Amino acid sequence: MKESVSENITMLIEDTGRYIEAKTELWKLKAVDKSTEMAASLVSQLIVIFTAFIGIVALNTGIALLLGKWLGEVYYGFFIVAGFYFLLGLILYLARKSLIKTPFYNAVINKILK
Repeated sequence: MKESVSENITMLIEDTGRYIEAKTELWKLKAVDKSTEMAASLVSQLIVIFTAFIGIVALNTGIALLLGKWLGEVYYGFFIVAGFYFLLGLILYLARKSLIKTPFYNAVINKILK
């Protein structure tokens, strides 16, 4: 009887150790999965943003040239486009918490908890 109890306790301790190892491995795998998912999402978004950036640069150059042609001097168009982006940047800076920080924070938290 005494051996049976000690054997059961030994088996319980071994099972508990295996359970803890399995649980730790599961946490590691979940962390790797979330990290990989976030990295893949970030890379795909950066590719889209880069492509859009190239398109926006080309579009803005065309708009600046067109405005400059209408106004008689090419550099006028570039000044107008630059002024527009300066104002846009100022607005984004003033509203950065509600327009950028909070949505970004929420998106990262949602990806992690998903």
